[in-house]
Amino acid sequence: MAQEPDALDLRLDAARLTAQLVDFPSESGSEKPLADAVEAALRTLPHLRVDRYGNNVVARTFLGRPERVLLAGHIDTVPIAENVPSRLDEDGVLWGCGTCDMKSGVAVQLRIAATVPEPNRDLTFVFYDNEEVEAHLNGLGHVAEAHPDWLAGDFAVLLEPSDGQVEGGCQGTLRVQLHTSGERAHSARSWMGSNAIHAAAPILARLAAYRPRHPLIDGLEYREGLNAVGISGGVAGNVIPDACTVTVNFRYAPDRTEAEALAHVREVFADCGVTDFVVTDHSGAALPGLSHPAAAAFTEAVGGTPQPKYGWTDVSRFSALGVPAVNFGPGNPHLAHKRDERVETAKILAGEEKLQAWLTA
Repeated sequence: MAQEPDALDLRLDAARLTAQLVDFPSESGSEKPLADAVEAALRTLPHLRVDRYGNNVVARTFLGRPERVLLAGHIDTVPIAENVPSRLDEDGVLWGCGTCDMKSGVAVQLRIAATVPEPNRDLTFVFYDNEEVEAHLNGLGHVAEAHPDWLAGDFAVLLEPSDGQVEGGCQGTLRVQLHTSGERAHSARSWMGSNAIHAAAPILARLAAYRPRHPLIDGLEYREGLNAVGISGGVAGNVIPDACTVTVNFRYAPDRTEAEALAHVREVFADCGVTDFVVTDHSGAALPGLSHPAAAAFTEAVGGTPQPKYGWTDVSRFSALGVPAVNFGPGNPHLAHKRDERVETAKILAGEEKLQAWLTA
């Protein structure tokens, strides 16, 4: 394996800087070396005030501009799948863990921080950890709780992968465990017990028959989904199991509140023999908000046709903080988390150019 870098070179263009970022392994929970490198690089820029909380780094300008914009991105990745170090092919495609989600977006942030010392808006750059795991670990949430003033602003751009298009809002995500129970018995005398795995059949049937909504919100069509993402049960090869758990994930459109989403899932499985219903993770949705003046101006400046964001992103957290936000990053979201994750370097450079133009016009 190639030698890991020990510093970031902000003189590199955003594509080459992406490669350098990918070569800093930063699976969720192990972001400290990359956070250290980001902080060190930003502290060389005299026009920025740099603060740190845990493995979260925030850098700000204070130029007295009438508007403040936040550029935000997470520095963690999903587990590496033999796809680090990065690799650039002859077609200008950069391969590696995090190339798409979202070190290419982080590279654009860093380049803007380095090359736009006097932007037309005051800027806040936010680099945070633990986005790819449970909501309670999310670094942006920790910063919001400990230092809400660091995240004050009029508008935010989250550089999550959006294939170079503005994506509005985000869908909510709810994970629940549906438990069924039975009675243990020897499998040779199964009639003496009650099979908890068999008792989960109505849950699976309900999931297979479920027809998700495709609501139209502010001109964007969202696609909900209710799916089993895990199932566990069983004691031994000769024992009728007395417990089974089906884990279900509900991805819901931003016209539902968190309470409405939870009530819907309860209703779907109300008569399926569920003995216990446990919420393990829940992050709310965010409305597109593209009619907000700042969002509309940004969309016009970078061009393209706005799309819905099907996944959950931290635009939801910014929305809860009263900061309208959109997703805009160079990665293709369809390639996120894949073993063959990759990004076109031309789209990274285009993203850098568009943001520079917007902030210097």
